[in-house]
Amino acid sequence: MFSVRTHSLRRQIVLSRPIDEVFAFFSDAMNLERITPASVGFRILTPPPIIMQAGTLIDYRIRLFGIPMKWRTLIETYEPPTRFVDTQVVGPYAKWIHTHSFRSVDGGTEITDNVDYQIPWGPVGEFAKFLFVSRTLKHIFDYRGKQIIKIFGSS
Repeated sequence: MFSVRTHSLRRQIVLSRPIDEVFAFFSDAMNLERITPASVGFRILTPPPIIMQAGTLIDYRIRLFGIPMKWRTLIETYEPPTRFVDTQVVGPYAKWIHTHSFRSVDGGTEITDNVDYQIPWGPVGEFAKFLFVSRTLKHIFDYRGKQIIKIFGSS
């Protein structure tokens, strides 16, 4: 029997802005479109306003590898201004847990994105991860970091 492997992606940046301001930006789900590459075709389907709190469900439409799909996440943990966690309820991954962490540091705020994910479809999914899934996720999060720096500036 083939066991499903958990993979991780981690990105960290420091912004020269206060933690409350940075957390407020990330707590507004509508800002996700601003920091996601256009190639992902990311659109929020949940009508605004979206009240961020533990238990909030958010529906999106995305396009991964040219295939349109729906994605639903659950805000599982919401601890302003230091952390929130969204998990995939419906979407392309067998598992997706995205932890957003915020920490005050000298001169600003450190943001850490940590994603733990599993690819469905056993060995075929692992091969797809090797071919393009890892590279695509890295591209999305690298783009996200560049956009965040454009919006806030770096330290």
